[in-house]
Amino acid sequence: MRETLRTMAETTYTGADIQVLEGLEPVRKRPGMYIGGTGKAGLHHLIWEIVDNAVDEATNGYASLIEVTLHKDGKTVSVTDNGRGIPVDKHPTKKVSTLEVILTTLHAGGKFDGSSYITSGGLHGVGSSVVNALSTSLVAQVKRDGKLYEQRFARGLPVGKLKTVRRNVRGTGTTITFTPDEEIFDRVAFDAQTIKDNLEVKTYLNGALRIVFKDEAAGERIEFHHEGGIAEYLDHLVGQENTRRVHPDPFLLRQDELEDGLRTELCFVWTESPKEKIVSFVNGIPTRDGGTHEQGLKDGVTKAIRNYIETHDLGQRKLDITADDIREGMVAVVNLYHVDPQFQGQTKEKLNNPEARSAVSGAFRTEFEQYLNGHPSTAEGIVARIIQAAKARQASRAAAKNVRRKSAVSHRLNLPGKLADCSSTDPTESELFIVEGDSAGGSAKQGRDRLTQAILPLRGKVLNAEQAARSKVMGNKELSDIVDALGCGLGDDFDLAKLRYHKVILLMDADSDGHHIATLLLTFIYRYLPDLIIRGHVYIGQPPLFRIDAAKETHWALDEGHRDKILRQLKKKHPRSTPEIQRFKGLGEMMPKTLHETTLDPERRRLLQVSIPDDARVATEMTISDLMGKDAAPRFQFITEHAAEVEDLDV
Repeated sequence: MRETLRTMAETTYTGADIQVLEGLEPVRKRPGMYIGGTGKAGLHHLIWEIVDNAVDEATNGYASLIEVTLHKDGKTVSVTDNGRGIPVDKHPTKKVSTLEVILTTLHAGGKFDGSSYITSGGLHGVGSSVVNALSTSLVAQVKRDGKLYEQRFARGLPVGKLKTVRRNVRGTGTTITFTPDEEIFDRVAFDAQTIKDNLEVKTYLNGALRIVFKDEAAGERIEFHHEGGIAEYLDHLVGQENTRRVHPDPFLLRQDELEDGLRTELCFVWTESPKEKIVSFVNGIPTRDGGTHEQGLKDGVTKAIRNYIETHDLGQRKLDITADDIREGMVAVVNLYHVDPQFQGQTKEKLNNPEARSAVSGAFRTEFEQYLNGHPSTAEGIVARIIQAAKARQASRAAAKNVRRKSAVSHRLNLPGKLADCSSTDPTESELFIVEGDSAGGSAKQGRDRLTQAILPLRGKVLNAEQAARSKVMGNKELSDIVDALGCGLGDDFDLAKLRYHKVILLMDADSDGHHIATLLLTFIYRYLPDLIIRGHVYIGQPPLFRIDAAKETHWALDEGHRDKILRQLKKKHPRSTPEIQRFKGLGEMMPKTLHETTLDPERRRLLQVSIPDDARVATEMTISDLMGKDAAPRFQFITEHAAEVEDLDV
């Protein structure tokens, strides 16, 4: 055990350190909010939650060994650490064992106030309780104070009280053994290779930590231990890329005292690979969607390289070097330690702390500039690689556009027959209007710009993708036509690079039926093509509901409220004029020229871009689930609460 390993005498860790914030009820109802889904990734996330708690013990100096066992049934996992052991004394407010509180209550843990852990990945205090809630069986064993304690649980509830099963026990630690609930997950079958890959990464980030993995079915025992830390991990990543390094020695930085109590370690090298690869972590937790710490690394690299090029006059005329050129071929690892990380969602895919970006960028940039100035041959090799990337990008721009055009043409072979496609094959300038009905489709086809605007009319019923089974969704003609028209595939076959239109515009009538159809389409896209929303490709058209003519002026109103506002303005401006008001029953009632002027023309139309702010993801998930799901109770409650707000309904 390392010399830095803390002893129990150096710190206290009792039930008084455990704070309770709220209950456990939502987990089984909406597991996806806590583990990201009920497929393979969500299933394995249960292991990561328990392992991360054990790694927190190691990161803070209380543990040195973790053992993970995949039992013979392939469905049961045990995680054991030699840390302090979860407290088992009676909790001061809940009046039951603290172990029971931690495993049956959301937001109960010792990581909120910083007194028991300096840094941790499991700051939400929900990991263990979520695993318990989603398991048919969970057994917790704790070694503390010379005794072995045990308590059993099922689906989040205790099935017995805490009991002492052995005395005169040496050492301390915790063992959690659980079997996921087959009623929750699509399939309960753990993948040994996935577990091994994740565990090995943990040891790269904690050089003193040993993790042993046992696969009982295969009779395998393997131990992971990487004293070289993230520098050794960088070698592993470069090897995976199967490419050569531009410079032999990587840049390695460890800083223990950044602003706001942050610590960071990062390591990177340039290679001849045509792509950039950054692997980031916060307190040892992989942040697969990056975040502010990763952006801080990018900022620092870009600024340091630009300063070096300008200082040494290495730039070239008429050569515009972009940030992407600078980072092309860079392979990097960054691990940030933060006392209060703010993640996007319980699955911790992205760091949101704004202070991390400036802290990492500022501390790193100065060090890297000094490194470049002190290693001129390495710096010149990196700059030469960057200039090469910039030249290649400029030289291939026209060729790449031609390749995209040819690729788009090849995709036209399987397009739905009712699609009126545009002639352009450049996705960046192409738009797809999904319209309601053949009548509206006819007007839109006549009023569109044939070069860049495609029209896909919907003829049949749009399925509610939130209620229907996946097989039924895939078999729905209207939805399958949309997928075929988009060209980017679905599920495992999804490839955003094959998207044929960078603007996907839902264009429905400006009435309640139109709003309903738009909502059904958004639900389908949210569930089956979420990257289209995340990347900003989805829009909602805003056709007018009213035409108002007064004093030789024409005004377009989106709805009743907008109409009344225009009428008030006209009354002040033209008090003697009597406005003529025309209400459109639907898009098909508009003349093609009118539809073009009000809804299709990029210079005059109004579009709403569909987006989901980071702080609204949970609320969005709940709204879709409640209002579009099979359970009618939440919809009834919503209608009851908002009925007074509805003054007039189209019937």
